[in-house]
Amino acid sequence: MDPAVLREDMVDGLESPTKVALDDEAVAIAMRDVPRHEFLEDDHAAYADRAHEVLETRVLAPSTVAQLFEALAIENGDDVLIVGAGIGYTAAVAAEIVGEHRVHAVDISRPLVYAARTNLERAGYQGVLVDRRDGAGGLPEYAPFDRILLEAAAVDPPRALLAQLADGGRLVLPRGTQPQRITAVDPDGSSDEFGVVSFDPLLLEGEQSGAVERNRTDREDVEYARRRADSRTGWEQEWIEWDDRLR
Repeated sequence: MDPAVLREDMVDGLESPTKVALDDEAVAIAMRDVPRHEFLEDDHAAYADRAHEVLETRVLAPSTVAQLFEALAIENGDDVLIVGAGIGYTAAVAAEIVGEHRVHAVDISRPLVYAARTNLERAGYQGVLVDRRDGAGGLPEYAPFDRILLEAAAVDPPRALLAQLADGGRLVLPRGTQPQRITAVDPDGSSDEFGVVSFDPLLLEGEQSGAVERNRTDREDVEYARRRADSRTGWEQEWIEWDDRLR
C-alpha cells in the first residue's frame, strides 16, 4: 500500500474519539508529512501504532509521539532540542513544524547517532544536527532552546536542561519511575502533568548499549555527590565559630 495512505490512516486513528491521542493540528500535519517508513525497515509496520526495537532502543509508538508533542506545545520558529534522538523520527516531526535548521538532537549511543543521521538525510531532513552527547548535559553550545524534549525517564528534570531553556521555554519528559507521567516543566520549575507512559531511564556514560560496562550505580553516585555539594554545613562555612562550639 502507498505509504502516504498508511500515514493518513495512522493519523486518522490517532485523532479518533477512541484514542484521542492527537489534537494539535500542527503536529497532525507534521505526522502526515514525515515518511515514517524511512526510519523503519518494514513499511507497513512503520505505521502501526506500536513500539519497535531497533539497535537496542525502543522506537516510540506514534500515539506516544503524539502525546509528547501535545505536551511540548511546539510552535513555528521555536528552537528545539531532542534528547534521546533514537532513530531520528521525533526530530523529523519537530523539523516539519519549526524547520530542520532549528532542530538539534543528541543521543548517548554512537550507533543510534549514525542511524539517526542516515535516516534523517534519507527522509529529507539533513539539516537537523545530531550529535553524540550525554543527554543530561544537553547541548549548551546551541542554547537557549524554546522547547526541549527528553525521551527518557528521570525522577527530576536534569538541571543542565532546565538551564538551557529560553525565557518562556518548556521541557517535556517522562517523569518518575514506573510508570511515569509526561510532565511539562517551565524554567522556574513549575510543571503540568499529562498522560501515563513507560520509558527506559536516562542513561549516563558507560550505560549505553555497546559500552564496556553498564553500571547503573553511576547515576546514584552523581546524584549523591550533587546533594552533598548542595547541603554543605560543616567546616567549610567560615562564619561558624568552631572554636567556640567545641569548648
